Amino acid sequence: MTLSRDIALVPDQSALLFIDVQNFAAHRQGAEFKDLGEESFQQQYGWFFEQMRERVIPNMQRLQAGCRSSNIEVLYTTIESLTLDGRDRSLDYKITGFNVPKGSWDGKVIDELVPIGDEIVFPKSSSSVFVSTHIDYVLRNMGVKQLVISGIITDQCVESAIRDACDLGYLVTQVTDACMTYSQSRHDNSLATIKGYCRQVTTDLLLAELAQLEQ
Repeated sequence: MTLSRDIALVPDQSALLFIDVQNFAAHRQGAEFKDLGEESFQQQYGWFFEQMRERVIPNMQRLQAGCRSSNIEVLYTTIESLTLDGRDRSLDYKITGFNVPKGSWDGKVIDELVPIGDEIVFPKSSSSVFVSTHIDYVLRNMGVKQLVISGIITDQCVESAIRDACDLGYLVTQVTDACMTYSQSRHDNSLATIKGYCRQVTTDLLLAELAQLEQ
């Protein structure tokens, strides 16, 4: 049998996972940005938010709708502590200063991608959803073997999820124009670095693949 990463999705064995597309990290009033003056915000994050608003979030919405239509599980992970004071966070998050308290607005998925029904949200307290949640257990229980990944930040938590998913035996598809980081060069470098671990496609290509499966 020939092994390959370039395999079309099998809907009942697939899931779409959104990484950290939450108020904390993707909303102007999120805790990561709200204390910045407008000039500093525009200098550091203006391009990122422009790309998210004009291109990336619309692509994420299309992916979400397409996977729901194809009966593919839609899952989310958000940075959120299991405690109010964040004492359960990873050492890295403590050093970085990330604490999204349990149950807080910052820990919620942004309104544009709000989960519906019983779509699962995994709160994580480290960079990798596979390290600080029971997602692997849940995916295996649901029979998921192929994982589609979209989210932020491309060269941080998205990369962590891709590597760990691959090492745990999942076939991973990264949707390249439904991920984003803080500069084009960082985004491009990340895609080039991680390509050996996953299949990389655009939103249009993935949706065309799903449409073909429905014929």
